[in-house]
Amino acid sequence: MYETGTSLQVRAFHVMPGLPPPEGERHSHDYRLDVVVRRDDLDERGMVVDLDLLDRALRDAAAQVDGGDLETIRPADAAAVTVEVFARWLHGQLAAALGRLPGATLAVRIWESPVAFGGYTSTL
Repeated sequence: MYETGTSLQVRAFHVMPGLPPPEGERHSHDYRLDVVVRRDDLDERGMVVDLDLLDRALRDAAAQVDGGDLETIRPADAAAVTVEVFARWLHGQLAAALGRLPGATLAVRIWESPVAFGGYTSTL
């Protein structure tokens, strides 16, 4: 399986209701956003996905939350924006920007520390 990916870092704020400080108060994380597109076969250009397109899609999505409060992306059925919820949101943003890529899988990982992450993976 082939893969192409990119990453970047953003700072965003969130709160985890019901937890003691600092998690229970509004606080920031320097999140690392990792995205990888995988396919069994390359396209007619010899690519999994155009890396410039993937990078631009990630930067556009990240710009929506960088320096802001993740509450703006919280779905109605979520009590808070966890790294898993953040990853699902980012996956949706990237999937919409990339369009249909036959046989491709998009994996997103959101790192909130050097050792802790949440992710979401689905086909495109």
